Amino acid sequence: MSLTMGSKMKQIKTSPMHSGSAFRRLMLLAGISGLSAIALGSSQNSVKALESRTQAMSWQGASFPVENFQGYTSPFGYRRSPDGGYNQEFHRGLDMAAPEGSYIRSWWAGKVVEISDDSACGTSVVIQSGEWVHIYCHMQGRVERDGSGRYISDRRGGLQVRENQAIAAGARIGRVGMTGRTTGPHLHWGLKYTGQWVDPALVLRAMYTEQGSQSVSSRP
Repeated sequence: MSLTMGSKMKQIKTSPMHSGSAFRRLMLLAGISGLSAIALGSSQNSVKALESRTQAMSWQGASFPVENFQGYTSPFGYRRSPDGGYNQEFHRGLDMAAPEGSYIRSWWAGKVVEISDDSACGTSVVIQSGEWVHIYCHMQGRVERDGSGRYISDRRGGLQVRENQAIAAGARIGRVGMTGRTTGPHLHWGLKYTGQWVDPALVLRAMYTEQGSQSVSSRP
């Protein structure tokens, strides 16, 4: 179920947010000045073009990606190494702190194209939604295999996510953990559009702008 955002977005029937608190999270994000709109290797003009494109899209159906959200701990862009060194590195995502065990939700409907548990990303899921790819890192559980193929198993969380599985927007796909290269429990959320890294804060701001003036449905 791979969907291209834009005209096809309104075909998705799930509610835009899983709770009213998620709407407040987007309000918080909209006021954070430190989360700048940066794209890896992009010029100022291309960043502005990307920002205009995200603002023009329809974001109804998109879900905030983590429950029990506590705050943004590391933005997209260059930063000092989290290991305590002085080296600068490019952080290709947005870190969202939440208590260990909090559920992670799929930002958009799509198909699981990759799972892993042997990299700095830790136990991770990659979902493709048309021209968008969304990446979720540092989850609980591990990769296992059976006669039907590979899957991430998180028995304590009651979750099993398989490669090539269709995923609905807002569906629970994992739980916050500390697998891979991390100094504390959080979700590292990465986004690509047409193969280029995108600042997730850009997208969340666009979601807030569109969804903020509308009523927010509750999800169980």
